[in-house]
Parts: sequence; structure tokens; C-alpha cells
Amino acid sequence: MEATEPRPEQEGAAQAAAPEDPRALDYLYKEADRVYYGLARRCGLSTCAYWMVYDIDRRGGELALRELTELWSYSKQTINSAIKTLEAKGLITLEYVEGSRKNKVAILTPEGRAFTERYIRPGQEAERRAFCTLSPQDRKALLDLARAYTQALTEEVGRIESELDDGDKAAAHDDAAQEGTRA
Repeated sequence: MEATEPRPEQEGAAQAAAPEDPRALDYLYKEADRVYYGLARRCGLSTCAYWMVYDIDRRGGELALRELTELWSYSKQTINSAIKTLEAKGLITLEYVEGSRKNKVAILTPEGRAFTERYIRPGQEAERRAFCTLSPQDRKALLDLARAYTQALTEEVGRIESELDDGDKAAAHDDAAQEGTRA
């Protein structure tokens, strides 16, 4: 049987149907991750270390570690490891925030500034140029939709975690009750 071209009215109906499976979005996120992974590896950093030095540079060469941990979705341990790597490579120094014995700030060294100029800023500019290929309305819509989706996903996963926690507590309670009847 020969394949036929879809009729215009069928094409419009197919385009109007909204997908319910987010896999295409997952693949897009992974593709973007692959691009950033390539940038990070090209300059000899882990992805997390790349993002840390990227953000420190964006903030004028200095950023409190507390802000880094609040802004990025990495564990504190992963961020601390990335920061130690950046410090060992001589790209940043850590200093205590004035008047604090606990809070530190990461500061780009002269070597770190040269590094960002060579490796980080070209990636930032490519990112900005790519983003600006979208119309202002599309850029706003993209950010608004990504925020809404991320918020909804966070809430849905939170529900699952809550249900799992409740189930785990009930199972532990049942196990303890059974142990009590055996004694």
C-alpha cells in the first residue's frame, strides 16, 4: 500500500493535538546538557565546576558560596568538590565574608580571570546569541513555561516522595509490630 500525503485538514488536526508524553522535552534537556558538558570538558572542568566559575564570572568575579549552593541544583558536596577543584587549579581563592568566621566568598584569581576570558565567556556569548535568535516574546514565553513546568514537576515529585515516605513509615511500623508479637 502506498503512503499518501496527509490532507491539509488532517495536518492541522495533528498539529493541534497536544503531546502528553514529556519525553521530547527530556531529550531536549539532555541535548542541552550534552552541549554544556562538551564546553566544560573542553576547558578541563566538571560540569559543576564549569557552572560555578561561570556564575562567579557573571557576578563580577566574586560570589558567596552560600549563594552558589542556593542557586544551583547540585548537592553541597558536589559544589564543595567543584570549588576545591577550582581552588586547586588556582582559578579562585576563598575568603571569609567580612565579619564572619563561617561564610566564605569565592573570588576569581588573575589566572581565573584569564581562564574565564578564554574558556567561559565565549560559551556565555554563544548562549546569549542563541537565546537572542528567539523573539523577545518567545524568550519570555520560554522562561515562563520552563518555570511553570519546573514548579509543577517539583510539586508532583514532592507528592511521590511524600507517598513513598508515608509507605515506608507504615511498613516500618508494621515490621516493628510483627517483631513485637514474636517476642
